Amino acid sequence: MTNQVSFLEPIEVQKLMNKNIAYVIDVREPKEYAQVHISGVSLMALSMFNPNDVLPPNNKLLVLHCRSGLRCGLASEQLIAAGYNDKIYRMAGGLQAWVAAGLPTEIGTET
Repeated sequence: MTNQVSFLEPIEVQKLMNKNIAYVIDVREPKEYAQVHISGVSLMALSMFNPNDVLPPNNKLLVLHCRSGLRCGLASEQLIAAGYNDKIYRMAGGLQAWVAAGLPTEIGTET
């Protein structure tokens, strides 16, 4: 089932978000999300991740991201183990790659 999971570059994720066809989930922890996050992205921290809560709206692509790209892989594995059958996309390089590409973020007040 490894072909169920594919990678997208941050710019591709942004294009999908701009077209309103991506359902993006951030699996970092709440403190990380509070510090900086992508606008409009839902938080489902890996430490509390429940695959049954992942319900992308119809016709939207599921995209997972974390800080560097590792935790979203663990979340993908949990989804597949729980019987999730649709395509899963991981944002290559995570939020670090998003920021490095110069894409917009929302900065929080957490330190």
